[in-house]
This record gives sequence, structure tokens and C-alpha cells, in this order.
Amino acid sequence: MEERKIRVAITHGDTNGIGYEVIFKTFEDPTMLDLCTPIIYGSPKAATYHRNAMQLQTPFSIIKQAEDAREDKLNLLATFEDEVKIEFGTPTPESAEAAHKALQRAKEDLKNGLYDVLVQAPVVPSNKPDTEDKSLLVLFSEDIRIALVTTHLPIKQVAESITKEKIEEKGKLFHKSLRRDFRISNPRIAVLALNPQPGNEEQEIIKPAIEALEAAGIQAYGPYTADEFFSGTMRYSFDGILTMYDDQGNVPFKTLAPEYGVKMKTGFPFVITTPNHEPCFDIAGKGEADPASLRHAIYAAIDIFRNRADYDEPLANPLPKLYHEKREDGEKARFTQKKPIPPKASEAQGTPKETNNTPEE
Repeated sequence: MEERKIRVAITHGDTNGIGYEVIFKTFEDPTMLDLCTPIIYGSPKAATYHRNAMQLQTPFSIIKQAEDAREDKLNLLATFEDEVKIEFGTPTPESAEAAHKALQRAKEDLKNGLYDVLVQAPVVPSNKPDTEDKSLLVLFSEDIRIALVTTHLPIKQVAESITKEKIEEKGKLFHKSLRRDFRISNPRIAVLALNPQPGNEEQEIIKPAIEALEAAGIQAYGPYTADEFFSGTMRYSFDGILTMYDDQGNVPFKTLAPEYGVKMKTGFPFVITTPNHEPCFDIAGKGEADPASLRHAIYAAIDIFRNRADYDEPLANPLPKLYHEKREDGEKARFTQKKPIPPKASEAQGTPKETNNTPEE
């Protein structure tokens, strides 16, 4: 039994978007506080402005450091004291900076172990390519998991960025995530093609990568063209889908999981999730935002945190070795155990030994 509830940090996102609205709507339900201890990383002034503007009643307690977070309360950690001008629906440098400050403080506290998992409210997507990123972006809902080999790349740069080594690297990360984060013991991974029709990339890059994954003991299949794969029921035969670029994964995912989609970057030692939607400036301040995706991002972060603990526990406490081993014994203990004396041939064949009842002189 856990000594305390899991601590969930939630950054407020872009302050001109729907971040605070979906946070307050999520914690309108008091049973959420039975599940975790939430800590909002943000601005008390911005939070109050949002709550008043949309006439939301969710109470929160202001704290100065994560250690002060109280169970059964919605805690708001003040990451900065400056005034933030709120302009609903309009991304500004000021609102982006407020999101950045909250995220930086949250990351520092995460590294210091002051809470357990991080959930990021939406911000304006970065356009920075991930050509050197060693993590893996995974999109998931209750019955579909999609990973992206490349992200934030213009289409004309995708083909030159796809390599056998990169697909193999991302495939191994995906396989480990499916086992450790989602507790699928022997996952089956579908690998999608790059082109609408099989071409050079499929024959020279993707197929060899799939073969390398198979050689590493991973059940990888393909390559399948996206229209072939998503147009039927083929996806139900797989635990994960490895796609080559953003639209190839994002478009079908948002179509198949419009309400409960969650994003996660795996490959880090920490659990970090985010709702699969943007700040939604078009509806910011109107009270129309649906908190379902944020709520599921919180659920997912808690589940993954527990799954990793369960997965790692046996690895941290392996069974003791069968031979006696001490530092002073060195390696000799391995080889100095007495071996059993094999039976005589006559005994091994079941022939009774001759007995002599005459006492020895």
C-alpha cells in the first residue's frame, strides 16, 4: 500500500489558451483528489482571472514550493509573481513566456524528485526538428498506440531523415515502452511505409530495419502503406504502430481518438504526458473546452508510473545466485563446490551389489 498519493504536477500552458479552464474543470470532480495530489505550476493571478472570467468554482490553495503541497487540495505553486496580461484567444510573447517559466520550474522540481509525474497543459507546438532527439513521441488512447520516427519536419526533409539506424532505434524504444509503460508482455509492432506505393526507401531502408528488429527479438511487421493499414481492421492485430512522420501518425490518431488522446515522450527517466490538443485559442475564454483529454493524460501518467514500478521491481531484486560468493573468495567459489560422485555402472543399470555376510577379519 502506498504511503501517500501520487503527486501530479500540471503546468498551466499558454495563459491565453484553455489550460486553466481544463484544469479547473478536471478538478471540479472531488474524486480526482482521491486519486492524486495535484500541483499546478503557474500564476495565482492568471489562475484567478481565468476562474472568474468563466465563473468556475473550483477552489485552489497557493503554495511556494512543492514540498508544501497538501493532499485533498488543488495546490497552485506560484512559479512567478509578475502580472500576466490575459488576452483570450491570442498567442503573445508574454503568454508563451509564462508557459516557459512554469515548465522550467516544473522540470527542475521533477529532477529533484519533489513530485512523481508531470502533465503539461497545451502550448503552441515547437517547429524545432528532432533530428538528434533520442526520445520517442507516442500517441495513445484506450485501444491504439502510435509512435513517430520523425517529428516537426517539412515533408521534403522526411525522406532524407529516415535511416535504417533511426527506425531501428525508435522501434526498440517503442518496444520497451509497450512492455514497460503499457505492460504488454510480447508486443506486436506494425511498421508503416514511407511512400503510397513501395519504393526505394521501403526496400533499402525500412525492410532492413524491420529485419534488424526481428533479429533483436522484436515482433515487427511491414512495411504497410498507411491507406492499406488504416482503411480496414488490420490495426486491431497490433499493439503498436510505428509511423514515419507527423501527419502519417497524427491524422489517423486524431480521427480514431478525438476525445481521449494523450501524448507522451518516452525514453526519459521521468513520466511526462500531455493532452493531444493545442491551446485551442479559437475557444479560449468561452467556457467550451472539454477537459476529457487532460483528465486522461493524468490517468495515463499515474498508470504508467505504477506500471514502471511494477516492471522494474523484479529487475531491482534478482534472485540470489546459487553458489556462495564473497569478495574474499573471489571467483574460486564458483568452481570449488563438490561434485556428486557418479554411481558405478552396475548400480546405474540397476544390478544389485553382491553382499558378503562374512565379517571382515
